[in-house]
Amino acid sequence: MPLTRDFKQTVVERVQREPAFARALLDEAASLFLNGEPATARVILRDLVNATVGFEGLASATERPSKSLHRMLSASGNPGMDNLSAIFDALRRNLKADIQVRAA
Repeated sequence: MPLTRDFKQTVVERVQREPAFARALLDEAASLFLNGEPATARVILRDLVNATVGFEGLASATERPSKSLHRMLSASGNPGMDNLSAIFDALRRNLKADIQVRAA
């Protein structure tokens, strides 16, 4: 029987080991939101939060309840633009990253 690893744990370890990977996930989440794939973007953001600031840290940074943030970043969540902006800003600051929009 082959050994397997938990995908989410692999993401956490890679984010902690490779800051460029964490920034790439943030970039991918932003691109997905802007290109009409919000459900996938929310799941990526959720994994990124778990691997970096955690939901309690995100709650502190965004001044929003942790449970609300969990719901917002679920696959069926529906964060408003103000909440989404606050989430991206908190992650961007934590990762020391800029988000730039480029036309394809």
